[in-house]
Amino acid sequence: MAARIVYVTDSITETTSKNQNTEHTKAQNMFSTAMIISGIRCALTYVVFPLLAPALGIASGVGSGIGLVASIVGIVANSYSIKKFHAIGHQYKWQITALNISVIGLLFALLLMDLTSLF
Repeated sequence: MAARIVYVTDSITETTSKNQNTEHTKAQNMFSTAMIISGIRCALTYVVFPLLAPALGIASGVGSGIGLVASIVGIVANSYSIKKFHAIGHQYKWQITALNISVIGLLFALLLMDLTSLF
């Protein structure tokens, strides 16, 4: 009777590896989204509202209202990015956390400036 060799792959390891790659991709996409939102907020604050809005005849109070909403969205997105990176145990979670916290601090300062200009 001849011996047969049967190859069995470790499907659990392969599935775990695929899920981990998917989670890393999702976390990196969330980080990118948070940074884009924060960048748009800054572009609105420093370029669009001070320079382009008066040229287009848009009221100045509108900029603060939009900035307020954009700041809140940016803070939430950055907070979710921190949560996502820590949930998956990403290799650079502490560096990303430091960057996100810095951006949250800047957005919070802009939020306070918008609140004072509105009230």
